[in-house]
Amino acid sequence: MSQPAISAGSSPVIELKNVTKTFGEVRSLSDVDFVVRPGEIVGLLGDNGAGKSTLVKTVMGFHRPDPGGEIYFHGERIHDWSVARARGLGIETVYQERALCEKQPIWRNMFMGRELRGKFGLLDVKRMRSEAARLMKEHMGFTSSAVHPDNVVATMSGGEKQGVAITRALYFEAQLVILDEPTMGLSLTETKKTLEFVGNIKKAGKSAIFIDHNIFHVYPVVDRLYVLDRGKVAGVYSKDEITMDELIERLYHVARSGKME
Repeated sequence: MSQPAISAGSSPVIELKNVTKTFGEVRSLSDVDFVVRPGEIVGLLGDNGAGKSTLVKTVMGFHRPDPGGEIYFHGERIHDWSVARARGLGIETVYQERALCEKQPIWRNMFMGRELRGKFGLLDVKRMRSEAARLMKEHMGFTSSAVHPDNVVATMSGGEKQGVAITRALYFEAQLVILDEPTMGLSLTETKKTLEFVGNIKKAGKSAIFIDHNIFHVYPVVDRLYVLDRGKVAGVYSKDEITMDELIERLYHVARSGKME
């Protein structure tokens, strides 16, 4: 398994400076500064059209900033920003549709596209099953013998599927996990389980960006929150500086005026 080309340190995992992104005559982002520190869960809030998707796709390498914008990874400016570069540095995305093969067993999903192989290049199925069982117990909390690496993913709940996707990212040494509305369409029980898995990212010493519309899902698990509005950062808050009620009131103010109070 290859290591990220840049070693981790005390500097931010990812930092965007003065990032603007235009598409023709449409400016999706305008002079955005955005930082995620080591071991930090950062929430990203905003209505549809606020710029969340463009910002996240910039972090993922799908978009390059317009001239003048800068991207840093662990303190080093990256010029050749791309999807391959971002993933090579350890940026992984867990999509709301979970991107799992429903008809395949858990162990195959854990290692899909990055299969473990023996010294002759053959698939090491025994090791993948064993590693999947360990990960399910240590990272996902499955202790019942009824839940086995050979179980088909389609038999799992939505929250458990998110757990597979998050655990897979952590196993492959993700430095930053991007969670794209991971609780969308989940029941209350499944949402609770998913939020527990998000907490495991922090326990593993890794970082995450949690994108969602639902402040009640984001607030309990994040350390800081960014609020986007019409392509600009409307506010940045450490959770210990603002209560949920205060944040809700400020979000209403943004919706009305386009500015944080």
